[in-house]
Amino acid sequence: MEKIYKIGQIVPSSNTTMETEIPAMLKARQLIRPEKFTFHSSRMRMKHVKKEELAAMDAQSDRCALELSDARVDVLGYACLVAIMSMGIGYHRDSEKRLHQVTVDNDAAAPIVTSAGALVEGLKVMKAKKIVVVTPYMKPLTELVVNYIKAEGFEVLDYVALEIADNIAVAQHDPANLPDIVQKLNYQDADVIVLSACVQMQSLPAVAKVEALTGKPVISAAIATTYQMLKALDLEPIAPGAGALLSGAYSK
Repeated sequence: MEKIYKIGQIVPSSNTTMETEIPAMLKARQLIRPEKFTFHSSRMRMKHVKKEELAAMDAQSDRCALELSDARVDVLGYACLVAIMSMGIGYHRDSEKRLHQVTVDNDAAAPIVTSAGALVEGLKVMKAKKIVVVTPYMKPLTELVVNYIKAEGFEVLDYVALEIADNIAVAQHDPANLPDIVQKLNYQDADVIVLSACVQMQSLPAVAKVEALTGKPVISAAIATTYQMLKALDLEPIAPGAGALLSGAYSK
């Protein structure tokens, strides 16, 4: 009997992209590996990407972890990178530890992956030192994200804030615009391009084109989250069409 893994997703109420891009990557993986996946979500209220709303939303994440652990999911992914990074330097470690304990206390222990922690770890796996970053956030939140990444030991050579305040509008941003946006950044000396530091901003359709145009490996918050979920499940972190990190080059 084939093994089916249950993927739990803790999602902002207005988020739609994590529930499309991460399943798309894992379904593509099903074409080349035997494991199968199902997807299960619990939502935290958030409509506008503002620090106050993000903090209020994060306070609901324990409930979401509890609900998903009722379903005995095999791994939980926390979908909002900026919510974590706006709570203070290194907060992804506190969040992951606390939410894991929620599942333990519910007799359904499961590993926790935050998109914030996954991006940091993904960049380390890729041995990145210098990066450029694309975010959909307003400038003050983007600066918090950039400072968080810098505090984890990376040099941010350049970044852009697309300044989209409404979270629904973030999902509606056309990923076909991303190659031109990246071309305007000083990416030439970067080791890795962070094409979307947000699991709500679509980027998967543009990853291959940006890698081809720039000659640089590309990562996104969603790609990094998928990588870390597969690692947490002790599965080979590979998925076709999802950039360098999931190419198999970093499967050890």
